[in-house]
Amino acid sequence: MKENKLLRGLCVLTAALMLGLTGCASSSDANGSDAQSQADTAEVQSAWTELDQTTITKEMGMGWNLGNQLEASNAGIPSETTWGNPTISEDLIKAVKEQGFKTVRIPVSYLDKIGAAPDYTIDSAWLDRVQEVVDYVVGNDLYAIINIHGDGYYTVDKSWLRCVDDNQDEIKDKYEKVWAQIADRFKDYDQHLIFESMNEESDNTYGKPNAIGYENINAYNQIFVDTVRKTGSNNEKRWLLIPGWNTNIEYTAGNYGFVIPTDSGCKADGNRLMISVHYYDPYNFTIDENMATAKTQWGKYAVENYDNWGQEDYVDSTMKKLNDAFVSKGYPVIIGEMGVQNKEHVSDTFGGFRCYWMEYVVKAAKDNGCIPVYWDNGWNGDKGFGVINRSTREITQPDLIAAMMRAINSDGDYEIAAPKGFEK
Repeated sequence: MKENKLLRGLCVLTAALMLGLTGCASSSDANGSDAQSQADTAEVQSAWTELDQTTITKEMGMGWNLGNQLEASNAGIPSETTWGNPTISEDLIKAVKEQGFKTVRIPVSYLDKIGAAPDYTIDSAWLDRVQEVVDYVVGNDLYAIINIHGDGYYTVDKSWLRCVDDNQDEIKDKYEKVWAQIADRFKDYDQHLIFESMNEESDNTYGKPNAIGYENINAYNQIFVDTVRKTGSNNEKRWLLIPGWNTNIEYTAGNYGFVIPTDSGCKADGNRLMISVHYYDPYNFTIDENMATAKTQWGKYAVENYDNWGQEDYVDSTMKKLNDAFVSKGYPVIIGEMGVQNKEHVSDTFGGFRCYWMEYVVKAAKDNGCIPVYWDNGWNGDKGFGVINRSTREITQPDLIAAMMRAINSDGDYEIAAPKGFEK
């Protein structure tokens, strides 16, 4: 899954270069609403509303990923445009909000923007830009999630957050000092900002968890919680998002070694830890980029080119597993990434099945108390996940967004419609 997402970033870069990068926004476009954004951010920093599990789950609604931007990098240097996406603008965030999304996940890589030991100082200009993008989101009354994203990928230059490397004392020291700086920068922000400790952390084998590696991931999560709480102010009661092995649902909810951190520094009245997982099943339908093996139909209405696993019953049991393991015990679950890449170029019927999958998964997530966040990588062409053109703000997948919103906004049970032409 990591390699696929990195390749998706490279696909965006290649396509953008072919187009001459004509879609890049100007700096004036990106910063045109700065004055209002700063005013909105000051308000966000001045007040705190305590949200329990039920309330924050409802408030966060349907989420959207600002993918392949602040986590994008080249030769270990993060840059929001290096994978072909335009400079992030507040107008983009406003367009996302207009579609009904209530949460924006902002993946962030630090990599070579982190200085040398012993201080590991983050480049101030980079942290300023991260803050500016967060301000776009929270200033528009949306929830923002920021993390340390690409620093744990073994395939990324200058990555360092590696759970099976030998220098764990050094890694943990660096991790603590990096998060201390991030947390301190945002400590006065209100409840609209959520910190996620890391992304898809694993030993890069994609198999069952490595016991030593999982122990280190658990240790990272504990360091994260303790470090954030120590920075004080609103961080003493902020919701914090905790991933397990590779954000894999089975390896997080099952008996594979995941340990929820203790949170003795929390000053809120009740738990303020969330669980982070991703959902891309079945693989051949959702993210397989090899069109020789990729599937274009899914679920009970499929008649050709579909997988024999990962169907509706699998979705139901998987979401119930998250409810049983975490939600029912007071821990909100954020499905921080989920989606299906575009294969309309190889199948006229794919679009309907993509929407059906989306509506089914979002509804099952909501029914089990989980918060779904769609993975958008900014690429709107073949094999892309984009639902909005980030340069023009044009909505490129209105039917897909409509499927998400029907599911997340529905009250009670309802029958999801079959893909058009496949009614039984």
